[in-house]
Amino acid sequence: MKSEIEPLTVDEYIAGFPPSIQERMNKIRTIIKKAAPDANEKISYRMPAYTLNGMLLYFAGHTKHIGFYPMTSAIYAFKDELQKFKTSRGTIRFPHENALPAVLIKNIVKFRVKENLFKASNTRKR
Repeated sequence: MKSEIEPLTVDEYIAGFPPSIQERMNKIRTIIKKAAPDANEKISYRMPAYTLNGMLLYFAGHTKHIGFYPMTSAIYAFKDELQKFKTSRGTIRFPHENALPAVLIKNIVKFRVKENLFKASNTRKR
């Protein structure tokens, strides 16, 4: 699934996975782009990453799940909605056997955008 060749673009990254996982990652990518249209997309730490006034989030394909990495603050803010998922400090696992929680993903992305914009506005005021 993962290649030894480091992907240079998100398209290259996604293309390195089986079609069923590609479809799931493309859905997440679309949700992110709609919820954070001004975010910049790049590869960082060998996975898709999104920035807007700092790092917003990452995601990565795995054999049994998609790892979604929206930072610790988002995990804490959405802890009730995330109870049915395996989480850790900054990670949410979306198992392949379950439908993607599109609304939850969108809300987490929007939360991270607001958080980064708030931090940026406070930094400018200083």
